[in-house]
Amino acid sequence: MNPEPLLLATSSGDVLKLRPEGPWIAANVTTLETLSRSVDAEVDRSRAVSLDMSGISALDTLGAWILEKLSRKAASSGRPAEIMGVADHFSGLLEEVRQVNRHTPPPAGASNPVLLRLNDLGKATIGAREDIAIFLQMLGALFMAVAGVLRRPHSLRLTSLVYQLNRIGLQAIPIVILITFLIGAIIAQQGFFHFRRFGAESYTVDMVGILVLRELGVLIVAIMVAGRSGSAYTAELGSMKMREEIDALSTMGLDPVDVLILPRVAALVIALPILAFIGSMAALYGGGLVAQFYGDMGPAIYIARLHEAISVTHFEVGILKAPFMALVIGIVACSEGLGVKGSAESLGRQTTTSVVKSIFLVIVLDGLFAIFFASIGM
Repeated sequence: MNPEPLLLATSSGDVLKLRPEGPWIAANVTTLETLSRSVDAEVDRSRAVSLDMSGISALDTLGAWILEKLSRKAASSGRPAEIMGVADHFSGLLEEVRQVNRHTPPPAGASNPVLLRLNDLGKATIGAREDIAIFLQMLGALFMAVAGVLRRPHSLRLTSLVYQLNRIGLQAIPIVILITFLIGAIIAQQGFFHFRRFGAESYTVDMVGILVLRELGVLIVAIMVAGRSGSAYTAELGSMKMREEIDALSTMGLDPVDVLILPRVAALVIALPILAFIGSMAALYGGGLVAQFYGDMGPAIYIARLHEAISVTHFEVGILKAPFMALVIGIVACSEGLGVKGSAESLGRQTTTSVVKSIFLVIVLDGLFAIFFASIGM
């Protein structure tokens, strides 16, 4: 047995005789590739190629494939390639390698754009069905966790709940006040600018009060919470899923819904109505400042007009939406966090999906509530 593989090339007339010898195995891959390239020019010049494999002492898949490439190179130019001297215990391997990549895949036909759209629609429908199933599953798990807390109040993780309230409630107050104040001021400025043409500046107060208390106050705050706290929930749970901390909780006999999800969702349900109230007051204050400095309407007149334009019903309509929006944001954020597969790319994708879904569902829920309250006369 030769310690190194060899490839002997001799010419007999127009026939090139190749005789590989020694171990043609993967351990000698560099030598085998060099030997194969060294005879390429002679293969191209010859009219026929004869491959004598009687001198091979060891052969594996890589060696067989290099020899097969030599045979195919000769055959591709119309030169007959004769293979001889194959040992019985190598014939099966050579036959298997000879069948590799023999069939050229048929060219892909022109795609029908209508069928492609139907295919995309079908995939989207299946994806929506899976999202709804995951949402309902998480909702049911939360209700079971709440029922367990009602039966055993001491099982509520009060420390975690207070910590989450501080994070998503207390720490969010400055940015909520700033954004809602600016939105209220912008709405008032645009109202005075356009209503002034008709001599109806006073109706700006009605517009600001009703819009802020019924719709924009809670909607803007919910969108901010979805982007700020919902994304944080998804990233936290996703990181825990990647580090297998959630599996560790289950192994210790602890329910991840009770330990991780319930305190977060409960904190959202408690904090969002409070933030919506604070945001609405900030928006009304911003509208009052614009009324004073841009609309020449004193604070007393602004407050009196606001008192005439709005009622407790408008406030109730806005605040009643907040817990439901918070529940939707919490469920979507936690579900997407638990759906992280284990890579940084998956974590980023699920976090983005969480924010987009939460904002979309919040807006849809606000529209459904608007239809509902209009139908009952509120």
